[in-house]
Amino acid sequence: MNQLLHTPEGMRDIYNGECERKLYLEDKLQAILKSYGCRPVQTPSIEFFDIFGKEVGTTKSKDLYKFFDREGNTLVLRPDITPSIARAAAKYFMEETLPIRLCYKGNTFINTGSLKGLLRECTQSGAEILGVDTMDADAEILSMIVESLLAAGLKEFQISVGHVDILQGMMEAAGLDEEEEDTLRDLIVNNNFFGVEEFMDARHPDPDLKKLFSMLGRIYQSAEEFHDVLKAAVKYPKVYAALEHLEQLWSLLLLYGVEKYVSFELGVISGYKYYSGIIFQGYTFGSGEPVVKGGRYDRLLKHFGKKTPAIGFVIVTDQLMAALSRQKIEIHTEHNTRLVVYDEARREDAIIYARKERGAGCSVSLLRKRADQTEADYEAYARRNQISRVVFMDGEEHPDF
Repeated sequence: MNQLLHTPEGMRDIYNGECERKLYLEDKLQAILKSYGCRPVQTPSIEFFDIFGKEVGTTKSKDLYKFFDREGNTLVLRPDITPSIARAAAKYFMEETLPIRLCYKGNTFINTGSLKGLLRECTQSGAEILGVDTMDADAEILSMIVESLLAAGLKEFQISVGHVDILQGMMEAAGLDEEEEDTLRDLIVNNNFFGVEEFMDARHPDPDLKKLFSMLGRIYQSAEEFHDVLKAAVKYPKVYAALEHLEQLWSLLLLYGVEKYVSFELGVISGYKYYSGIIFQGYTFGSGEPVVKGGRYDRLLKHFGKKTPAIGFVIVTDQLMAALSRQKIEIHTEHNTRLVVYDEARREDAIIYARKERGAGCSVSLLRKRADQTEADYEAYARRNQISRVVFMDGEEHPDF
């Protein structure tokens, strides 16, 4: 393989119309996040290793791109933007006691050995609300997600919402050790709920606890639908409190008018261990992976020296674009570009024309005419490059493509 022409496995070039559509989509998503009062922030793609260390509960060390700087410090390409935002917030807003609203876009890097068609470099757009531990912030984040996906052009999608304390409380009530918890999580991640049932049957749990485990794979379209779950959870305070939180959250989602796009899935879990409250993933047709991921992480900032609650999410732009493409949903970008073809005698006229049109807001590409090219060649070139109009400096203006 000629490495001068190819990208590393899991990386790709984005160019021409796809790149233009991606940039347009990113701007559209950021506009929604800013409309909720979020202020843009950028963090570096390279961070110190400890930002994503085991204590933080983020990506496994073997899945990180690691290298060293001149001083011998271990650096990584960030696999996840949230810890970077937490670090920056702790550094620059240490004394702030009122909410901090931040939004961002950037690339993340996962050095995984099993790609399964996924990219190792992905673009994410996201937002975080720091300094608020209420369900009001939970509801606002979910509303922000729904509005963002609608603005992107999606019509059918679902945000599955759960709570970390549901599964954690159930495992504690069942007396599972760390190894058993990992086994159970693997079964849930692989949607093997028959395996979950067999696993728990072998441990002879309390009937109510067994009933709770049997409900992990179900999807509830409203809070009213899991009243039976609440009844079974009465003896387990941690689980009951989490379910009650989701029930009360539902009433706020009704106020925001986003209930159509939100469902409850009690078995939602994440590979990131810093989540501490509600957790959610967003799915749509044409993407086997979540287009949205996020949740509450009230303990993460404490690792960086600022004890404050937080909640946030990311939209995986690459997954979103793939879903839009497979659903035949167009990302309409404006093409107001002109190609001006001139010969040496008309060079001055061409430059004056280009300056005038650019000043009026048009994009102009100047191209000196070659003897071996015909007008048809230039028109074909314009079509290939999504140029809307060709102007030949012979007094003729050719029609839009």
